[in-house]
Amino acid sequence: MIYCRISQDRTGAGLGVDRQREDCEALAERNGWEVVEVYVDNDVSAYRKGKKRPRYTQMLADLDDGKATVVIVWHTDRLHRSVTELEGYIDMCEKRGVTTHTVQAGELDLASPTGRMVARMLGNVARYESEHKGHRVARARQQKAMAGEWAGGIRPFGWGVPTGERKKSVDRKTGEETEVPELDMTKVVPDEAEALRFWVDEILSGASLRSLVKWCADKGVVTTRGNPVTHVELRDMLMRPRNAGIAVYKGEEVGRGKWEPIVDEAKHRAVVAVLKDPARRTTPGAAPKWLGSLLYRCGRGDCTGYVTVTQSGGRRYPSYKCPTGHGGGRRAEVVDQYVEDTIVERLERPDAHELLEPAPEGVNVAALQAEGEQIRMRLRNLAGKYGAGEMGDMEYAIASDAARGQLEGVTRQLARAATADPLAGLIGAPDVRAAWKALELDRKRAALRELVEVTLKTPRPGRMPDGGYFDYEAVVFTWKRTSAA
Repeated sequence: MIYCRISQDRTGAGLGVDRQREDCEALAERNGWEVVEVYVDNDVSAYRKGKKRPRYTQMLADLDDGKATVVIVWHTDRLHRSVTELEGYIDMCEKRGVTTHTVQAGELDLASPTGRMVARMLGNVARYESEHKGHRVARARQQKAMAGEWAGGIRPFGWGVPTGERKKSVDRKTGEETEVPELDMTKVVPDEAEALRFWVDEILSGASLRSLVKWCADKGVVTTRGNPVTHVELRDMLMRPRNAGIAVYKGEEVGRGKWEPIVDEAKHRAVVAVLKDPARRTTPGAAPKWLGSLLYRCGRGDCTGYVTVTQSGGRRYPSYKCPTGHGGGRRAEVVDQYVEDTIVERLERPDAHELLEPAPEGVNVAALQAEGEQIRMRLRNLAGKYGAGEMGDMEYAIASDAARGQLEGVTRQLARAATADPLAGLIGAPDVRAAWKALELDRKRAALRELVEVTLKTPRPGRMPDGGYFDYEAVVFTWKRTSAA
């Protein structure tokens, strides 16, 4: 049997599976052995805990069944880096009389104490190399982050302009070296940056992630890996401090990055505040299809719940009904049209500008940003003193909690300064009705939520004074914003 594995480990890096197999097959041929099976695990670390190696597991099962008595690997670290795993393999070899041969380290006689000692020593050396490499990589990433530099990884959406140069890259699945374009990670990709700014402005104007995911699908916008943009990926992209030029290490902001920011910090803080709002639905379920679903209140009797749309009239007419089922429905399309007409009429009045929320007074965004930087620096200094043993647990907890509380206050002020009023694009528009019709449903719902509360009272029976049967007076408007007039 031959076992091959590719990972990002130093020993054997650049050796693809095909090369490993060729060397192992040559060793088998020199010894006159017949290869009955080749087992390959790609892009799997033998050292990483909990990482399954399906072909390795299958090989053990086949050895237990007596399918072969010789295992060939390119190097011992291709087979094991876990001491526990090695001991299990030794037990199997003793039980079934299996010998292990390597291209690089020769034969491992696991049936003898000396052979087992050598195998364990090689395993410990491999473990040390992995731990040492992990420490070096982590330290290098930390240094780059603290210096505001790109620390590597998957290209973040919005950055990475080709420099015209090319560099070598190792394919994680095959281990083969290829040449790829070298990217300048300090420069923004114009079309991606434009999309990111659009998403930010839309969220701050009341749009939903769902509508932006649909926008991405319609426009053909994909992730940097070429995959469709999902709800989770879009939220992650919007929440990244990198968007505002902020460097992060292990989830903590550590300073300013050396790359071009795409959005200003105030807008970034505002978007984060919106997306982290506990009142925001995080499991959206089915998309709302009607203006007033779960926004209009039921006003029948003492009920103050919210209505949803169901079918009535032999399933011909979608109607607003209270989920409690204590009353009849109101025709959804008629109610929505009346509500929309009423809102448009109100926003067309000369005093409509008085409905806009006043801009925050006395908010110095630059000063708030500088204050935020000072607080984050204080938090880093506190962490350094605590790690060096210069502060006790209680002292550190009190000081860091106070600093985080101050930082939350600064963040709230920045968010308030950047959040857009959902009515801003409607009031003062040359054609308010056309501007309203052009809005997506979630933007209309955001404007409704801010401007007015609609309650559906019990309608009067019979024909109304206008000759119809719809009681408009039973649709009650309670305006949340009012003008001086």
